[in-house]
Amino acid sequence: MKTRLFLALLAGVLLSGAVTARQTHSKSDFRIVGYYPLRSAMTADPKTVPFDRVTHINLSFLNPDTLGNFTQDLSPLLPFIRAAHAKGVKVLASIAGGGRHEYYHALLRDDNRARFINDLLLIALKYDLDGIDVDIEGSDIDENYEKFVVGLASVLKPRGKLVTAAIAVFYKDQFTDHALAQYDFVNLMSYDHTGPWTPEKPGPHSTYEHAVADLDYFLNERHIPKEKMVLGVGFYGYGFGPELNSPAKTMVFRDIQAQFPGSELLDEQKLSDGATLYYNGIPTIKRKTNLAKARASGVMIWQLLQDAPGKNSLLHAINEEAYGR
Repeated sequence: MKTRLFLALLAGVLLSGAVTARQTHSKSDFRIVGYYPLRSAMTADPKTVPFDRVTHINLSFLNPDTLGNFTQDLSPLLPFIRAAHAKGVKVLASIAGGGRHEYYHALLRDDNRARFINDLLLIALKYDLDGIDVDIEGSDIDENYEKFVVGLASVLKPRGKLVTAAIAVFYKDQFTDHALAQYDFVNLMSYDHTGPWTPEKPGPHSTYEHAVADLDYFLNERHIPKEKMVLGVGFYGYGFGPELNSPAKTMVFRDIQAQFPGSELLDEQKLSDGATLYYNGIPTIKRKTNLAKARASGVMIWQLLQDAPGKNSLLHAINEEAYGR
């Protein structure tokens, strides 16, 4: 009897430990942030959106016209937002985006900044958004960036709204420490280390080693806490021709997997024209997810509609490693 009692107690302890281990990386403490095109969200059938596999969705992109006016009717977003909230998913609007938005320099100036911030607040309140994601990049970041971020946080946070950002090492010196400190968390774009804009640098644009180095910089040099760092991964690849400086091409993972059976297990693929396509397959995405579990607080995805369906889904692979399902 004593032996049976001991074994029962031991089993209980082991079971409790297993539950605790699973809970360590639950949806409450490991973020999965997916960018989703704003226009697509307006017409999407909520049943087709993987709300059960993400914690946050960033709608890309919400931008005003060149005069700073938000004229677009956003009411078609409401079914999407309500469906997300029903699943416990937070929805943010992401502003700016990659590429140049010269008018942002004017919007962030002292004479326009307060109005722009207030407009973003009103949109967040009107459509029950959970916050604003700042994806101002490259040359669009100027001396007014910090003032804008401080002002945005000062009006959104008291109302329970999130303020997040997309950041990258490519323009690391343009971020002040005070600006970075305003964000609830940051999404580290650890991709695009090369691409069609640099045909003279053919090769992979988003390796595991890139992710390690990018995290090293922002964690160790800029001292962003692990709890506020989310590691970004790309669901797409770039192909470079056999000749140096030949035009590069872009292909999303959904199409890569459909055209090349077995490509989901690899990180590069030879194309019929001799070009080599570089991307992240399932093993590398899983490895990066485990890196994020160890050194960050989540994974960010650019972007959800580029994923493959079914068992070859990269989002599914992230969930397997993050939550064990």
